[in-house]
Amino acid sequence: MPGPRPLPLFLELVRRAAERDPQLGARALRGLAAYQQAHRTPNFLERPAVARVGGATLRECGGAGRPVVLVPSLINPPHILDLDPETSLAAALTGSGRVLLLDWGPAQDRAELSVGEHVSELLLPLLASAKEPPVLIGYCLGGTMALAASALRPVSGLVTLASPWHFSAYPQASRDALATLWRDALPAAERLGMLPIEVLQAAFWSLDPERTVAKFAALADLEPDSAELRRFVMLEDWANGGEPLPLPAARELIEDLFGDDRTGHGRWCLGGAAVQPPSVPMLHLTARKDRIVPAETVAPGPDLACPSGHVGMIVGRQAPEKLHRPLREWLAALPPRG
Repeated sequence: MPGPRPLPLFLELVRRAAERDPQLGARALRGLAAYQQAHRTPNFLERPAVARVGGATLRECGGAGRPVVLVPSLINPPHILDLDPETSLAAALTGSGRVLLLDWGPAQDRAELSVGEHVSELLLPLLASAKEPPVLIGYCLGGTMALAASALRPVSGLVTLASPWHFSAYPQASRDALATLWRDALPAAERLGMLPIEVLQAAFWSLDPERTVAKFAALADLEPDSAELRRFVMLEDWANGGEPLPLPAARELIEDLFGDDRTGHGRWCLGGAAVQPPSVPMLHLTARKDRIVPAETVAPGPDLACPSGHVGMIVGRQAPEKLHRPLREWLAALPPRG
């Protein structure tokens, strides 16, 4: 099964790299070919659904005791939190509670929802199916949304993983570039009612174009059946395989959060009230090498830094020691249930 076709932006990044270093450009194209031609097989487990609201579901991942709900971003598929036996966050936490993974479901089933309405119309009703206040653990934008949910209903604790809150702490150049990308994409997005994942991927690539080219160049010398290539393909397919972002959600994310920093300024309102970080046990984990969510953007509260990048903190080789272990210790230290 061939991989996805390259985006024009990626080819432009390679062209610019080749102007400076022709060998790097050639290696990146060979790496791209290796990625596209790599063999692909289904590689993640479809967990059973135990609660459903609209197209969104809570999926049972195992364990017993206090509910621990994993909240992924809206932008990429949820299985990054349950990718494989070696790095699955969901599996690693089953000794600390009953682990449930949120799956936002098809974008077409939530096409009219803003970011906040994903919280109020989907996440909160799903949490109501739990028999006691859960612990919420949210990744990337999912952490932002988990924080909002924690402010609106009782929870036992809150963890954010590389999740933005103070959007004005992003470099101004990055916010300006996103605003330009949004302005250019808006006419097509309005016709579709969705913002395609390719537009968001282009925004991520623009944060660190040199690394984008270099990671494909590194594939040039890998054997077609190597474990390194298989894992790269698995992660890159995940990054490129998300649902489009519903237009109301894209507008709120880019204009209200990135543009106006309504979260950081205390002006993000859900249910008629401004969302403020709740007074519950809380922990923010950041990634020292994160270009997508710099540590300066996270919400106030206790924090712990992982020596990795945005995705590496979740699925990298150090995840069991640097992410899973401190999370289990933090969960074990929570007040007793009830």
